[in-house]
Amino acid sequence: MLNISGEIDLATVPRLHDALTRFVAAAEPGATVVVDLDGVYICDDTGLGVLLGAASRARATGGELVVVCSPGSLRERLAQTRFDRAVAVAPSVARAVAAPVPTGD
Repeated sequence: MLNISGEIDLATVPRLHDALTRFVAAAEPGATVVVDLDGVYICDDTGLGVLLGAASRARATGGELVVVCSPGSLRERLAQTRFDRAVAVAPSVARAVAAPVPTGD
């Protein structure tokens, strides 16, 4: 699991991209990789794009990326932008690792 905290914005997105790229590449093919965003309080569109790219790379190996985000303002943003329709969003780490979380349709 990769824990992210603070702000995800234009200034921090290069570090996030590098971390996610390494994290997904290190995962076993077909594995579910979990990214915990519970410590994130701001995520702009560039951050969402990086997360979408990581999900795409995970899927290319037969895996899946699941984002953990408790109910709150960030979770609302993920729904408003329809991010949760492209990437599975779980309310807790336990839920993310217990069973696949469907994306919205």
